[in-house]
Amino acid sequence: MCDRVTEAKKIMVMEATKPASRILAMLELLQDRPGMSGPDLAEALGVTTRTIRRYVTTLQDMGIPVEPTAGRIGGYWLRPGYRMPPLMFSAEEAIGLAVALLTTRVSNAADLPPPVANALAKIERSLPQDLSNRITTIRDGFQMARNPWPETSSFPQPEVLAQLIQASLAHQRCWIRYGSWEGNQTSRDIDPYGVLFLDGRWYVHGWCHLRQDARTFRIDRVRRMDIMSQVFDPPPDIDIEDAVLRSIAMTRTGGEFELLIDAPLDAVRAYLPPPIAILEAVDEGRTRAWGTTDNPAWLASRIGGLPFGVTVVRLDSLKAAMRMIGERMIAAASA
Repeated sequence: MCDRVTEAKKIMVMEATKPASRILAMLELLQDRPGMSGPDLAEALGVTTRTIRRYVTTLQDMGIPVEPTAGRIGGYWLRPGYRMPPLMFSAEEAIGLAVALLTTRVSNAADLPPPVANALAKIERSLPQDLSNRITTIRDGFQMARNPWPETSSFPQPEVLAQLIQASLAHQRCWIRYGSWEGNQTSRDIDPYGVLFLDGRWYVHGWCHLRQDARTFRIDRVRRMDIMSQVFDPPPDIDIEDAVLRSIAMTRTGGEFELLIDAPLDAVRAYLPPPIAILEAVDEGRTRAWGTTDNPAWLASRIGGLPFGVTVVRLDSLKAAMRMIGERMIAAASA
């Protein structure tokens, strides 16, 4: 019995300090634990069993179908099929949800994405004042570390994201209007194999019927979409994370590079994780790394930090950047 009451207390919908709050709390308890007895409800809410009977009468007068059952194991139930429309949260749940929403910001100075800001505002308006004040304190009182790549955090249209996930699970083709980084838009049919969240961005990977090839799309760049009636069979055992990482590694605009590294693949991966490069074991002691880069100087700095021998097989701009960094390091060591 104690365990049952303890569990009931964990799912209390709000800090019930007023009769109206306790009535709503009891209603939520009955939704989650139908059949709770009068003594269990009384202990969970901190009232008497007589008060519980009064609350039941109040709920019935409001048109909410709370039905008692007689007998040794009798309790209170909501009529099957009835669900209470509004959502309510405990203090712990409300604070946890608010913190999760606040972390969608890129930095302290950044605004929340509009759908997130609207949701958080509704939550705060529906809470008791003291709990709302606690969330405001959290909002104003914690710091977010500076994001070295603030441009990587992009929030998609929630409805587009939901539809793409739905289509990928149902294996249904989609029509999308997609905007490129240059601002151009194209219409295309895609078979969405899966959706991935990576480093602040949402991606969908699948077959593009316009390009007749597998492609990865940033979901924040999908302007419009419709789910079509056609269905498809996804490739067996496809790894969406690996597919997206490989796609990103090969879609930068500055040219393709290739490295030969004198170290096993697992050791190299710790220094050049995807999507910086695609890695392939040449043999037990050597690894081939390749991909594309639009910032040879940055990539050269990462390669310069490798504690292994490296040969730049391909990309002249990367070789030039490596020589420049090497000369600077020699000059610094000679000073």
